[in-house]
Amino acid sequence: MAQETQTQAALIDQIQNFLASFKDKSGSFRYVEEIDQMMAKQAKYIVVDYNDVVSQREIEVKFNSSPDEVLYAFSRAVKNILEERFPDYAKKISDDIRVRIANYPIQRSLRQINAEVIGRMTSVSGMVVRSSEVKPLAKSVLYKCPEGHITEVPLERGLTLYTPTKCSHDKCTHRDLRIDPENSKFIDFQIVRLQELPEDLPPGQLPHYIDVTIKQDLVDNARPGDRIILTGIVRIEQEQITGTRIHSGLHRLRIEGNNIEFLGGRGTKNSRRSEREEISPEEEKIIKSLARTSDIYDRLIASFAPHIQGSAIIKESILLLIVGSTQRVLQDGTKIRGDINVFLVGDPGTAKSEMLKFCARIAPRGLYTSGRGSTAAGLTAAVVRDKTGIMMLEAGAVVLGDQGLVCIDEFDKMKPEDRSALHEVMEQQSASIAKGGIVATLNARTSILAAANPMYGKYDPFKNITENVALPIPLLTRFDLIFVVRDIPSKEKDRNIAQHIIGLHKRSSSDNRSLIDVDIFTKYLAYCKRSDPLLTPEAEEKILEYYLKMRNVESEEMITVTPRQLGGLVRLATARARLLQKDQVDGEDAERAIFLIQSMLEDAGVDVNTGKVDLGVLQGRPHSEVSKLQLFMDVLKSLEGDGKAAVEEKTFIKELVKTGKFTEEEARSFLRRMLREASIYESKPGHYNRV
Repeated sequence: MAQETQTQAALIDQIQNFLASFKDKSGSFRYVEEIDQMMAKQAKYIVVDYNDVVSQREIEVKFNSSPDEVLYAFSRAVKNILEERFPDYAKKISDDIRVRIANYPIQRSLRQINAEVIGRMTSVSGMVVRSSEVKPLAKSVLYKCPEGHITEVPLERGLTLYTPTKCSHDKCTHRDLRIDPENSKFIDFQIVRLQELPEDLPPGQLPHYIDVTIKQDLVDNARPGDRIILTGIVRIEQEQITGTRIHSGLHRLRIEGNNIEFLGGRGTKNSRRSEREEISPEEEKIIKSLARTSDIYDRLIASFAPHIQGSAIIKESILLLIVGSTQRVLQDGTKIRGDINVFLVGDPGTAKSEMLKFCARIAPRGLYTSGRGSTAAGLTAAVVRDKTGIMMLEAGAVVLGDQGLVCIDEFDKMKPEDRSALHEVMEQQSASIAKGGIVATLNARTSILAAANPMYGKYDPFKNITENVALPIPLLTRFDLIFVVRDIPSKEKDRNIAQHIIGLHKRSSSDNRSLIDVDIFTKYLAYCKRSDPLLTPEAEEKILEYYLKMRNVESEEMITVTPRQLGGLVRLATARARLLQKDQVDGEDAERAIFLIQSMLEDAGVDVNTGKVDLGVLQGRPHSEVSKLQLFMDVLKSLEGDGKAAVEEKTFIKELVKTGKFTEEEARSFLRRMLREASIYESKPGHYNRV
């Protein structure tokens, strides 16, 4: 025993020596300075970089075999150094001093955490999917007996606390002990669930997860949706068999958190980046040289889903969506969205899902989900009650895809109430939840790429888009670009596609010298997201001119574009400049953005009744119908007169045809439609009145 205490004391001395004498590259005493600042910051911990400890061979060896001892020795050593400087503060926080380890090199995936690593220190990367509320955990509890004797019970490892059966005083025989909460010690405690990163998940596997216990000032550091590297010690805790007092042999793995670092994310929280987003200097050279080639734009589009023939304009839009524009924060804190949303609707078998899958695979951070199995809670956030009775907030797909993109397939098969959860995500870029006493707003800065089939299987070119797709109009207007993918037979095109598909099944892969390698492609896109190009006067001029031309109110058939489309134009132009790694958005980018919006309007925004481009189509009623509707009601009103007389069908239709806006056939179908929509009613057979 004496020997053990001696080695413990020697270890503390050694660590104290290391902390006091360690100099970093610039020659300053790094840890001494950190300890000096503890009182000023009211901090109870310091962060030690593991790379600095490596120089001390003995400490490192001990670290790998018994991390608990070393961490304890570290906290004593820090306390000793602090006592020399600020004895009062050291005495006040003496029990709470701890050391956090940063940059711990032994990284395992969640799948590699098993029985072999129990009691060892490890670091795991993952994504926080749920976090519980913060509760106080007893560190040591005092019990009092009726005569006032005090028995102290420290917390064992894990979360179990044993109640003493009798008073610890020799001569006292009382057995009814009461807890004395005032003098007991409590610390903050929280449970966080860590899940494998979606991009590391082998296909067809269930994602692994592990619960992490987090104490003291690590609490509330990571929120659902954050990608983190967690350093901690692997522990086990016994599974309880409910209803019996038998102790099971089964145990659960837990990690006791020691430090949290963020993966290439928010702020400078000593960010390690995830491997997909990590760009080495050599790769940066390749990317920069790629950006300088003249045909880079076409090559990028060709490298996106090369196994799908054609649809270049859709591929281009998806690339712009991956890169996105920058989120602008105004002085008063208002945020203007920078993410681009794209919607594909079209015939079956036009490779829509393939594009979505490819997009989720290649984007630096992308999730893929299908409409049938997605609920509102699964997309935004849910409140779950844990088996311990703790309420937990669980993040859904758009929150986990924060600062990335979410592909939603089978958009039309979703239940309407689940789809409505996306309204807020697509414009305000946040997901709010109020349930079970938890009211929260989570960040969901994601781009949404959705695909849907038309209502009747194939797209009906004689109906407007709102009649083809059963989607609420407010949701449609939130998409920057809407594409109708039609499967129209044509000899030349069909031959190309057929040859392409048959070519894919041959052994020899087709000519792919000009294509960019997939890994480099992902890194190229990740690299593009760093830049922040600004609009040039030339680009501003072009966008403004186009917008005003579209908003020309004088021509009567033209329903105007909305400011939403203006925002979309700016976003698309910025994204194109980012994709080409320019410092500013020039006229060429603006022209391309105008071309994309214009081609969308000619595709999806044409009013089939008049054959003119008309954005009212996307807002429910094209202009031609609005004016006819007005006319229809006006004629009925004048025929009714003040006495609200019933109007005979024949007279009514004759009057409508006289206006020159209706043919007889149209007038009849309009009449039937107004009856269906309950705008007019049949007061007596063959006679009509306004409702």
